[in-house]
Amino acid sequence: MSSTVLRNFDTWKKFLGERVVQAEKMGMSEDTISKLAYEIGDFLDEKVDPQNPSNRALKELWEVGNKEERQTVARLMVKLAKKNA
Repeated sequence: MSSTVLRNFDTWKKFLGERVVQAEKMGMSEDTISKLAYEIGDFLDEKVDPQNPSNRALKELWEVGNKEERQTVARLMVKLAKKNA
């Protein structure tokens, strides 16, 4: 994943949306995609410093959320990304 994708929130949403569409075409369910989004969220939270204010806000929401709330954020990000594909 290039740093350009992480710097621009619109590019990030489009990138994620394209991956969601690809996953659906491969037969993955929305539930499976959301679970993967949750795992990616955990990885990004631990390993990546947000490159823009939008990603910083998502990181802060992720950090204050419990597991259930983080799962909701992951599902919402999948929906948002798919809308922007």
